[in-house]
Amino acid sequence: MKRETEQWLKYADENLQSAKVLMDSGLFNPCLQNIQQAIEKYLKAVLTERDLGLIKTHSIRTLINILTENGISLSSTDDEIDLIDSIYLPSKYPAFSVLPDFVPDLKTCMDCFGTLERLKEEVLSNLNREGVAE
Repeated sequence: MKRETEQWLKYADENLQSAKVLMDSGLFNPCLQNIQQAIEKYLKAVLTERDLGLIKTHSIRTLINILTENGISLSSTDDEIDLIDSIYLPSKYPAFSVLPDFVPDLKTCMDCFGTLERLKEEVLSNLNREGVAE
């Protein structure tokens, strides 16, 4: 595995671990922010490993579309992608809420965490399937 890919995975794992701690502490906004960042970094790890080019974006939909166009399928739904994409910018600034219709809560964090864990497994499986060691 490329060194750069390993770095993307390491940082993604750190975001995942941070999200767990934050969720357990009842800090739901930063939990969601770390979930979004972890997903973004796992996807960018695949782009890096497969030489598909990195683009400067925080859009999960854009990253998944690039992977799909290159024959790498992930099981995320449009609703999941929309939810994760709704997190990035609003979670950075206090004038906005993460979700437009309600305050982040444990259920939302748990739902997003489920998406994160599933996508992580699919990313690692894809890297391993192509003969890349984890």
